[in-house]
Amino acid sequence: MKNLVLVLALTTLLFSCDNSNASEEIRNKQKVIDLLKSIESGATKPVEYINPNQYIQHNQAVGDGLEGFGAVLTQLTEAAKTDPSLSPKVNTVRVFGDGNYVFAHTEYNFFGPKIGFDIFRFENGLIVEHWDNLQEKVNKTASGRTQIDGPTELKNLDATDDNKLLVKNLIQDVFLGANPDKITDYISTEQYDQHNPAVKDGLAGLSEALSALAEAGMPMVYEKNHIILGEGNFVLSVSEGIFMKEKVAFYDLFRVENGKIVEHWDTIEKITPNSEAKNNNGKFNF
Repeated sequence: MKNLVLVLALTTLLFSCDNSNASEEIRNKQKVIDLLKSIESGATKPVEYINPNQYIQHNQAVGDGLEGFGAVLTQLTEAAKTDPSLSPKVNTVRVFGDGNYVFAHTEYNFFGPKIGFDIFRFENGLIVEHWDNLQEKVNKTASGRTQIDGPTELKNLDATDDNKLLVKNLIQDVFLGANPDKITDYISTEQYDQHNPAVKDGLAGLSEALSALAEAGMPMVYEKNHIILGEGNFVLSVSEGIFMKEKVAFYDLFRVENGKIVEHWDTIEKITPNSEAKNNNGKFNF
């Protein structure tokens, strides 16, 4: 009887911890949505979600800490005064959580129309670190899809680890070149909806775009993967490499169905030399 009571108590404790973790993740997601929206609205409350004593900034155009964040907001306000078309706008379309990380997919007017991914790291309910990757918005794309439209529904939470492993192996075998012939082990041959503005749908569209770059003497090269984050059917990969003969950061978001990748969004941003960056934290350093 005592053993049964102990088992029930442990089960209740574990269930309570799981619920607590889930609730914290939901709260952190909302904090990220609110903080990003405050760039547009000017609301001050969400700034309280940033740890005032530790806010490590990896956007190379922004200074470290709360001071750097505030300086950018001031620049945006001043820019909008002289050109109303630069008034900041924020539309967060997707937001996901992975442990202490929250990552978001957002359409911005941030010194001009852009699409961005943001990653925030939390400690004790406060944001202590931020990474992002921004790309200019393109109105006419090869696939006819926008850079941010498509499904947003979170599914298959129990498959998160499997889906992250799928993307990890894709990056290693295909993007980093360990075994590129295995591409159909990872990406569906029946459906591959593409949101990269220069690439058509399907594996054929991807092959065509990569071949064109190689023939022009400007191959797309992935050199290192830094982190893979995921929740359910959505997985984000952060890598660095070469694009158009420049050092860049690749942020790739994949949607997985039935063990295969069926959709892809991305942003590609040039890496600023350390000598020109406004902080010393590097573009990656996860």
